[in-house]
Amino acid sequence: MNDSGQGAGSAAGSKRKDARRNQQTLLDAAAAIFLTSGVEAPVRDIAAKAGVGMGTIYRHFPTRADLVVAVYRHQVDACAEAGPGLLATSQTPHAALGQWVDLFVDFLVTKHGLAAVLQTDNAGFETLHTYFLDRLLPVCTRLLDAAVASGEIRPDLDAYQLMRGVGNLCIGADSDPRYDARRLVKLLVAGLRQPN
Repeated sequence: MNDSGQGAGSAAGSKRKDARRNQQTLLDAAAAIFLTSGVEAPVRDIAAKAGVGMGTIYRHFPTRADLVVAVYRHQVDACAEAGPGLLATSQTPHAALGQWVDLFVDFLVTKHGLAAVLQTDNAGFETLHTYFLDRLLPVCTRLLDAAVASGEIRPDLDAYQLMRGVGNLCIGADSDPRYDARRLVKLLVAGLRQPN
C-alpha cells in the first residue's frame, strides 16, 4: 500500500517536472523567435520552434501579453542565474562580466517591444521593471565587485550605471541594421579595464 502511494507521488512529481521542462522549452523557443522577429512574431512560428501545437501555447499563455511577460521573467531569471556560474568558470572576473553582459544584451534586444505590448498596463510594466532590478542588480554588482577586487577594472562604476549604459547602447539595435550595439557594448566593457 505504501508503494502505490509513493508511486503516485513520484508520478505526480515527474509530471510536474515534465510540465516545467516543456514550459522552459516553450519559453526558450519564444525568446529565440522574439530575438529574430520581435514580440509580434506569429504564434505558429513559436509553436514550430518549440515542437508543440498552438493550442499548447494558448493553454499556458492565453494572451500575447501573458507570453511576453513569461518570456521576460524567464530571461531575467536565466540572466540572473548565469552570473555565479560564469564567475566560477571564466578565466577572470572581467571575462565573466563580459560574458554576462553578452547575455544581458541578448535579453535587452528580446525585450524591445515589451512596452508596446503592455502599454495599457503601467502597473504590470512597473512590477516587471522592479523584478528586473531586484534580480539583476545583485548579480551585476557581484561580477563588478569581483573584477574590481582582482584589480582588472576601475572601481568607479556601479551596477546600475553599467546596466543603464548597456541598455542605452541597445536602443535602436532592432530597427537599424547598420547599428551594431553588441560591438559598442564590448567597447564599453573593455573600457572598464584598469589603466596600466
